[in-house]
Amino acid sequence: MSTPDSNSHVYQAPGAGDDVTQQVRDISEVPAIEVITTAAVHLMSASAVKLGLAAEENAAELKDLDEARKLITALAGLVTAAAPEIGSQHAGPLRDGLRSLQLAFREESIIPDPPGKGPGEKFTGAVN
Repeated sequence: MSTPDSNSHVYQAPGAGDDVTQQVRDISEVPAIEVITTAAVHLMSASAVKLGLAAEENAAELKDLDEARKLITALAGLVTAAAPEIGSQHAGPLRDGLRSLQLAFREESIIPDPPGKGPGEKFTGAVN
């Protein structure tokens, strides 16, 4: 068990505790829906990059389908679990984006996954 004095040997820059306190205060003011949708958008963006869909000239070099699969599956789990909490107004666009990424993954795959076995499909059902 940690006590306030047990970590006294750890160096903290002057005012560092104030920064953390301010960050916690800032986070406490952000609605849960915004945190959830922001996390989903980050997963979507990372998935698109790993699918080679980035707008950069070197988009093809950034393609990594193994990484894309993991990100899309995480996104599917988040969207599926959060949907009842965030409502259809917010979940609908996230589901649409997720489905687009799942379809893009299917198109990019050299060896197609069987129906229901693609990234995130254990949460969303088969996508075609």
